[in-house]
Amino acid sequence: MVSRPYRHENGCEEVMKKMILRILTLSYTGLIISCNSLPARNPQLQREWMLVAYSSYSKQELISGGAKIDLTAPVLNGEIRGGAFMGCNKMFFRSEFKKNGTLKISGLGSTLMACPDMKLEDDFAKGFKNMTRYEINGHFLILHDKQGSTMKFIASDWD
Repeated sequence: MVSRPYRHENGCEEVMKKMILRILTLSYTGLIISCNSLPARNPQLQREWMLVAYSSYSKQELISGGAKIDLTAPVLNGEIRGGAFMGCNKMFFRSEFKKNGTLKISGLGSTLMACPDMKLEDDFAKGFKNMTRYEINGHFLILHDKQGSTMKFIASDWD
């Protein structure tokens, strides 16, 4: 009887090598994708934020008008669908907060009610869409544009 080499082992080695290579490739791809955007749920960011400093408006004006943004929606395709209120109309937008501190605001719109004083709302809408960077310091969210303007928010759930 002639003994033949057992080829099944060599075939398994090739299959195992291919499987490991695929797993490593998928893991590496997932790592690259996750480095570019925030995790699916970021409790430090995904909160309701009250506007406390913006342009020449006093803190009292902002708070009495109920100025706020809402980032509590889930992250879908790297975006948070947010809402805002500056005393009159409900506003809505899409936002992308990247891990490197960059920010993209798009799709800004609002309801169309006419109110006696809409200056804050108009100024906010013009400035908000131009914000390109963000930072979170404790209970504060600070947005910056390329011209040096800022919007400072405090977490509404902070006592």
